[in-house]
Amino acid sequence: MKPFRFGVQCAHLPVERWQAAAQQIEALGYSTAFIPDHFTTQWDPMTALPAISTATQSLNVGSLVYDIDYRHPVIYAKAAATLHLLSGGRFEFGVGAGWMETDYVEAGMPYDRPGVRIARLEEALEIIVSMWQNERTSFEGEFYQVREIAQAALLPEGQQPKILIGGGGKRLLSLAGRHADIVGINPALPEGRVTAATPADSSPERIREKVSWVRDAATRAGRDPDAIEYNALTFVTAITDDPKPLRESLAQSSGMTVEQVADCPLFLTGSAGEIRDRLERRREETGISYTVIQAGDEALLETFAKEVLEPLTR
Repeated sequence: MKPFRFGVQCAHLPVERWQAAAQQIEALGYSTAFIPDHFTTQWDPMTALPAISTATQSLNVGSLVYDIDYRHPVIYAKAAATLHLLSGGRFEFGVGAGWMETDYVEAGMPYDRPGVRIARLEEALEIIVSMWQNERTSFEGEFYQVREIAQAALLPEGQQPKILIGGGGKRLLSLAGRHADIVGINPALPEGRVTAATPADSSPERIREKVSWVRDAATRAGRDPDAIEYNALTFVTAITDDPKPLRESLAQSSGMTVEQVADCPLFLTGSAGEIRDRLERRREETGISYTVIQAGDEALLETFAKEVLEPLTR
């Protein structure tokens, strides 16, 4: 099994003390500071992640995740290689097919059906990885045409950024099984938005099925599925000795049972001991060892680090 790792997703940090906030995440023992990629009021990950990397010494930085439609893969290849090089190998390159329809509508971009976006992502990955590894890259595909483009940056051999792909549907998770070093096991979002039914797609039964899609695709591609690191993004974290009221509320809003809520990766609720036990059991049953919680509540980040992160990572 992979060792436990914990990350923090930050749409932004406090402007007046962002360096100190990043350094506190690092000091608490979190592995990675992630920034999402949306057109909502949040920081731009391509600008903020290099800044966070310069303010810290060992903290990884990552995109969770770049939308392939927002920038050309040549741009991603160069930016990712540069950040990875200048940060001393601390960049985790998260990239996906895009899902939030409002981003596309507000920016005046076409919102293609999921199969088209996933096919475009697979072409883009071929270009990006080639630009990390080869002096020149040419590619002729349905969506991209690249002609003798120069290498992105002179990365040391075998030290390209880890690729993180998250998804909830079989086609995207199969792509992740073929290409990703880290796979985020997420709920599917076919409507282009989060709905009341979304959390139920992360029930324990669904999570096990999704992991099996990744593992099957990796095996068919000649990869070792045990070499992949499995990741889960949590939206609600509450360390409490009385989680019942919160779990009942989440169950009512999500259509899940209270026990499914208690064991769902989207929700970490309960005493610190119970959360640790569930994370250990989840790792044994699914391989998920890399959990990302939300920034915003500094006291919760500190408590979680002391009562959950430290016992599981020391």
